Amino acid sequence: MFKKPNPKEQMRANERLLRKTGRDVERDRRELEREEKKLENDIKRLAKSPGNKEAIALLAKQLVNIRKQKTRTYAANSRISSVAAQQKSLQANVKLAGAMGTATKTMVSMNQIMKPEEVAKNMRDFEQASAKLNMGEEIMNDTLDDILNESGDEEESDAIVNQVLDEIGIEIGAKVAGAPAAVSGTLGATSRGHVMTDQELEDSLAKLRAT
Repeated sequence: MFKKPNPKEQMRANERLLRKTGRDVERDRRELEREEKKLENDIKRLAKSPGNKEAIALLAKQLVNIRKQKTRTYAANSRISSVAAQQKSLQANVKLAGAMGTATKTMVSMNQIMKPEEVAKNMRDFEQASAKLNMGEEIMNDTLDDILNESGDEEESDAIVNQVLDEIGIEIGAKVAGAPAAVSGTLGATSRGHVMTDQELEDSLAKLRAT
């Protein structure tokens, strides 16, 4: 019941009041115009008959007052229109101020959420962690390659030599002492499933003869 209207409701109420006041002033001016016409006709009628000088003077004073009052209604109506225009301008400014206030709150909220310094720090930390991870992966890969290549290549090479010599019946005695036992299987097949060609077999035998 005693709730205070907000600015928007108050402005609407003011607009309604200004429009009503303007209509009232216009209605009063129309009544003054009708009265003005009546006095003019009365003065013209009395002027046609002699001996009505005082009556004519009295009606003339009334006519002057009515015309003054009609002029005041024009001034009042102009003032009401000016107030209405100021009201609309003020309403536009209030809306603009509200929009700016909303934009300011949004920017403040975004700054609180984003925190540029913290975001930049997180990006730098991410880059450093990523670089360390890549470096660690490269080190592990290199280490595994060294271990696997070193052990696997030697065992595979010894197995190939023993298998070839065993199948073709060549005795080299001490030259292959300590070599691992030949892996049973088809001639030219390695421990990894690779089948050797004739040229590879000949190259292997040539290396053995040269030792």
